[in-house]
Order: sequence, then C-alpha cells, then structure tokens
Amino acid sequence: MPGLLNAAELEALADARRRGLEAANHWPEFAFGNPADEERIAAWDIDIGPDGVGLPPGRGSVERGETLYRLQCVQCHGLRGEGAEFEALAGRAPGDAFRFAEDRSTPITVGSYWPYATTLFDYIRRAMPQAAPGTLPPDDVYALTAFVLHLNDLLEPGETLDAASLTAIVMPSRDRFVRDDRRGGPEVR
Repeated sequence: MPGLLNAAELEALADARRRGLEAANHWPEFAFGNPADEERIAAWDIDIGPDGVGLPPGRGSVERGETLYRLQCVQCHGLRGEGAEFEALAGRAPGDAFRFAEDRSTPITVGSYWPYATTLFDYIRRAMPQAAPGTLPPDDVYALTAFVLHLNDLLEPGETLDAASLTAIVMPSRDRFVRDDRRGGPEVR
C-alpha cells in the first residue's frame, strides 16, 4: 500500500526519535503512576523457571490439595479434572502419545502436554483461584499442584510436594520440547 513504511523505515524512525530524546536529555513524562521501588518489584518478581529457581519454601500433600480443589476448582475444572466450564486438567493419551499435530481434537492437559511440573505451580500461584488470583499461600499452591499431578497419575496418594520434590518430577512430555536458549538482542530478530 502506498504511504506505509516498511520495517527498516520504521526502525530508522524509532532510532532517530531515541537519539533525539537522548541528545535533549528529555524523556516523556506521563504524569501517572509511581516509581517502582525494590519492594514493589520483588512482590511482582515471582516467576518460576523449569529448574525450580524461584520456588518459595512450603509443602503440600495430595490430600490437602484434593480438599482445596473441591472447594476452589471443581466448579470450573470438574470433579476429576475432566473439564467443566473451563479446560480439562487431567488426562493422558495411551503410551503418552503426543498426537497434537495429527489430531487437533486431542485434549491438551497438564499430563498430556505440559513439559514441566514447575509451570503448573507457577500458573496456579499467579492465576488461581479465578476470583482472587495470586492469593493462595505457597503451602496451598504446593497442595493443589500435588493434587493435579495426582489426577494425571504422576503422584500417589500420601505424597507431599516441596521445592525439591516438585523439580524432580519428570513430566511425560518433557522431552518433546526444546528450551529456547536465545539471549535476546539482534539474533532474535
């Protein structure tokens, strides 16, 4: 279309703007919000890596997780994680087959697709329960993680999760994913 800039032209304009702002020693001020201090940054810096870095202290059992699940999760995810109003959490294909490319109807669940158990902890911690995300204490997050892993036949009744045991779990689909080892910068583009 005439009049539209290509990617190189847009990049050149952005670079020129940045250089102009630096030369004038003036950056835009938006007059809202507050500066982020170290305490505020730490409160939001709660991501958990596949290796478990960032997991908080705590522990939770499959049984405690079942109690919490029935109180907080069953209405959306079904009694046994089969899905209700929202996605299924439990279920594995026979032999842990990974048929997603061939059969788009294959349910994507924690047990059939997710490569790391730490991702489950991270997601529950940040996003659940739906009505009050991020409010569960670490012990409850460990317990719910334990129960969902139990629903996927990855933990037995009576087992307890903590940071060490969670990172030791090998998910059935772990070897089907390749870690992104890019560091950012020009090679990403």
